[in-house]
Amino acid sequence: MVSDNIIKLINEQITKEQYAAQLYLSMSAWFYSQDLEGIANYFRIQSKEELMHADKMFDYIHDIGGKIILNEVAKPPHDFANAQEIFEKALDHERLVTKSIFNIVKAANDEGDFATTSFLQWFINEQVEEESSASLLVTKIKMVKDNPSALYLFDQELAQRVFTPAAGN
Repeated sequence: MVSDNIIKLINEQITKEQYAAQLYLSMSAWFYSQDLEGIANYFRIQSKEELMHADKMFDYIHDIGGKIILNEVAKPPHDFANAQEIFEKALDHERLVTKSIFNIVKAANDEGDFATTSFLQWFINEQVEEESSASLLVTKIKMVKDNPSALYLFDQELAQRVFTPAAGN
């Protein structure tokens, strides 16, 4: 049986995932306003992935017979200085999400909650991928600097990304 404490932590994580979706959508909007539709596409898909993560957690709480409690989602920032700042904020945010998921895993392990630990393994693997991808994009955007041709190519690269729902959704 999953404890009320673990259910509370997962409910809080749902809110964090929904905030991440809003944050990435806000970042997408900024890139659209700069006519960088490829990079906007990348962040739009990031937003969809975060909602998918929230949905997986929502379903898990339901499946274990827990009470789903949706909390208020904070308003994300919408003013950004430049593209590099956005990519750096995205990486920082992914690191926060990873830490939060690790905290739930630790609590579940401390309680001997093997079901939740097993469920969260997918998220641990996902966060390794998310942080790696975000770090690579920070490196690439730093290489772009103020080179319009490089920015154009970077934008074209990120335009190729498509949303792929995770297995089981």
